[in-house]
Amino acid sequence: MFATVQPEVALPGGMVNDRVVRVGDTVRRPLRRSAPAVHALLRHLETAGFSGAPRVVGIDGQGREVLTYLPGEAATRPLPEHAVREETLVALAGLLRRLHDASAGFTPPSPADWERGSNDDRPPEVIGHCDVTPENVIFRDGVPYALIDFDLARPTTRLFDIVTTLRHWAPIADPVDRDPLQSGLDVGARMRVFCDAYGVTARDRRRLPDLARLRFDRSYAEMRSRAADTGGAWGRMWASGAGERIRRARAWLDTHEDGLRDHLV
Repeated sequence: MFATVQPEVALPGGMVNDRVVRVGDTVRRPLRRSAPAVHALLRHLETAGFSGAPRVVGIDGQGREVLTYLPGEAATRPLPEHAVREETLVALAGLLRRLHDASAGFTPPSPADWERGSNDDRPPEVIGHCDVTPENVIFRDGVPYALIDFDLARPTTRLFDIVTTLRHWAPIADPVDRDPLQSGLDVGARMRVFCDAYGVTARDRRRLPDLARLRFDRSYAEMRSRAADTGGAWGRMWASGAGERIRRARAWLDTHEDGLRDHLV
């Protein structure tokens, strides 16, 4: 009796890591150089009881990493209504806090070859996801319950990962670049809701705007370098205007910083 060959179904998203497919209850993805470190992290999260991440299954016959498939829907654009609710911000902040708390006890393999990326100047405290975009958050019954695509995970500070998340979910962006359902949102109020739910200290809240500005400057330089050195998806993102969007976001932050700080005191 022959085993049934399950079909490969292409999955949406994958701005950086394309050729991602679902096979039954698993996801198959091209193997990246950071895979050993990321797999060690995912195994640690499983042991630590963090349920909001895929599990590592192994490597398939085509040399692809095999992870468990997390049922639900990613918040692909245009964003659905439930993705911009205040309750979603609260749940997402709790999810990120649980990830950070679980990863704080992780000892990376030596050597650990994480993907490079922009970062804080302060010593790392956790292994952050570093790419909590709507496309990388899985919803079930309208509630975010898991994160996917840990390719850019790396040692960082809690606050830097929070800033990266708020970039997309507050969002800290010029209105011209926001999703239609985000256009009328009160960004400062949403930053406060997220910080309250995560438990960000008063001292760290005061640092948020400056760290967001640092992140914009370093992300611009990093993406430009990746586009030139690596090409591929990075080149496509840069060609699609990623650099201009970062510059507009930084200018918007400069203009509205005082109002944002009023919400963070």
